[in-house]
Amino acid sequence: MFLHFFLLCNFADAWLSPNNFVTLPSHSRRRDGPSSSSRLSAKLSPLPSNISPFEKSQAKSRDITGDFRKVAQASLLRALDDGLTELEIEFPPLLESKSQFDDFDNIQELNKNRDWCIEWLPTLSNSFSSPIWFVLPDTKEVELAKEEWGGQRYRQAAAFTSIQAVTEHYSSASSAKSEEYSKPWGATIASGMSQLLGGGKGDSGLLGDLGALDSLDEATNPALHLVCQPGNGGPVEDWINVKKFHADLAGSKTPTCIVNGALDKVRDGYYNGFIFPALAKTFDFYKSFESIFFLKPVSDKGVYGWLYRVYPEPWQVILQTPFQNQGKVMVKDTVAISSDTRPSYTQCVQALLTEAQKQQAATK
Repeated sequence: MFLHFFLLCNFADAWLSPNNFVTLPSHSRRRDGPSSSSRLSAKLSPLPSNISPFEKSQAKSRDITGDFRKVAQASLLRALDDGLTELEIEFPPLLESKSQFDDFDNIQELNKNRDWCIEWLPTLSNSFSSPIWFVLPDTKEVELAKEEWGGQRYRQAAAFTSIQAVTEHYSSASSAKSEEYSKPWGATIASGMSQLLGGGKGDSGLLGDLGALDSLDEATNPALHLVCQPGNGGPVEDWINVKKFHADLAGSKTPTCIVNGALDKVRDGYYNGFIFPALAKTFDFYKSFESIFFLKPVSDKGVYGWLYRVYPEPWQVILQTPFQNQGKVMVKDTVAISSDTRPSYTQCVQALLTEAQKQQAATK
């Protein structure tokens, strides 16, 4: 409920913004600048089908984000085999029904991210002998998740918990005051309101039923923290607490995979470090995250395409060009550049423009 308060007050920003791009190194490769597509094209995964806004009608009939899970599964296991422990998955969660040009709110986004993760849990859990901790932003979200997904196939695939519960679980073994759970600024007010509404019965459950949280004492030594949409649309303390429980308290021993956490906002100066000093301490931490499945639209100056990466492959900037074939709209995908380091937003746009100009020249 507390997160929903934030989400109702913060409608989604456009999926695409220059402020949401940041150039990051890849852990697995080192080379400066973008390369031509010819050198690395044999190693590149094709762009997922029917994700273009030109193919919107076709997208509604396919389980596109289900295909994302299959790719993410293989990439995650490969990254873990390579010893990586800070992992990121990023894609437009509403892609099957909306493009970045459509209106949507962050509650829709959170629900889609939650459902995407829960549908992944049964397959994902089969790859581990230890339990997975499925970490949602707050207790109310855990309660809602269990109401929506009552099947034991999903409920038994992971321990359903919250960022606060995980942080407090780890901090209970630490004596350091600085490593305690960082409470969001409005949490105390919301908690007091919940107590007031509860009257003589105590807490009214405004912030969620604590009974919905699975016991972490019974799911010790997790194989993975799967964290769903921390911070994005909610309190910045989510990002602070994820760093606390992963790096400061768990000592990075348990891998953490963040799904659609909008980490670019933390990494690229979207938040001023002077105004958010506690969050500023996480900037370098989130820059260390490896993008194992990353898909972000790029649309500017009359061109449309995607920034795409599947671990351990290079980054790709892919131009999408619509054309007519027997009265049906088709889309041609062309790798404009591939790079061992993540291209900046400006590099993405320039690559798309250059490739589009080449294609136009070829048709004259």
